Amino acid sequence: MEHLFAYGTLMCADIMREVSGCDLSHLQGILRGYRRRAVKGEHYPAVVLDEQSSVEGVIYLDVPESAWRRLDAFEGEMYARQAVAVELRDGTPMLARTYVLKPAFLNCLGPSDWDLTTFLRDGKASFQRNYRGYRSL
Repeated sequence: MEHLFAYGTLMCADIMREVSGCDLSHLQGILRGYRRRAVKGEHYPAVVLDEQSSVEGVIYLDVPESAWRRLDAFEGEMYARQAVAVELRDGTPMLARTYVLKPAFLNCLGPSDWDLTTFLRDGKASFQRNYRGYRSL
């Protein structure tokens, strides 16, 4: 089974459970060489290549195939699931999959980085009520 590096809304264990259909063990991790940007008009982010940046997130361990199908549907057409090298907090390397913004959707990025604290305070409830990805599950 493969691991998932989550860097946005899926860092919230309750959202991950709703989307994946299961409870998964997780660790804190870092994805180097990418930047997390806000998506215009949305409460969720996207990551794009940026050699000077890194993204903190959650590594969900041993994601079952049934969960990957749900995750792919939830993420939709804007994202491609890709293999990436991540690090645990202590620097231990690990392979995982993450959802990277497809180049055709770069124009959807806002000018600022996405912030988890702001999402939890201002956007999480609305996201859970309104995000169209839930309808694909």
